[in-house]
Amino acid sequence: MASGNQSGFFDEPDENDLCVFERRLWRAGHTHVAGLDEVGRGPLAGPVVAAAVVLPEGCLLPGVTDSKKLSSAQRRALLPSIFAHAMSVSVAFEPVAVIDQVNILRASQRAMLAAVAQMPAAPTFLLVDGNQKLSTTLPQQTIVKGDRRSLSIAAASIVAKEFRDALMLAMHRRYPQYGFDTNAGYGTARHLAALAQHGPCPLHRRTFSPIREMVR
Repeated sequence: MASGNQSGFFDEPDENDLCVFERRLWRAGHTHVAGLDEVGRGPLAGPVVAAAVVLPEGCLLPGVTDSKKLSSAQRRALLPSIFAHAMSVSVAFEPVAVIDQVNILRASQRAMLAAVAQMPAAPTFLLVDGNQKLSTTLPQQTIVKGDRRSLSIAAASIVAKEFRDALMLAMHRRYPQYGFDTNAGYGTARHLAALAQHGPCPLHRRTFSPIREMVR
């Protein structure tokens, strides 16, 4: 089976149907369709986290949508349903050192590939959020705003977001001055003020501005 985007197969999707991509693949015989999403490309601190979710054919998950459209309480309430119904859920992350070494895009892609590699059964097809293909022989389809258009990607976005928020909450206990419990590493006014006062900690991305200017 060829790798890369499957031209024509996904033409004119119904954007009101969160299962349209999965349903076409199920009908084509793909039994393990993995939705992939990442969280944490934009923050000044912390890892980038990716999740992969394989849903069974015909699965419906009421309430599951783009994690950015949901409150923390809504995401937490949906997690048990995702884990209960999914055939497989996998999470992987790349730390700050890797982000600074290879850049955030490559680190995000590495986290996605690691999430896939950790699955107990290899997916037969990948639905990848965004427009960047992954370096893999598995067949795949990139979907811009996939977390709003694919149920499995939406589920992955919720899993990744909750996992990363939990990591940043744990890091807040170690570095409380930066407010990671509320900003998750993003460059809020409070976070920037703390950086100006205390300088960066080991969780800060040295290649991101304004940290880059602080460590020259």
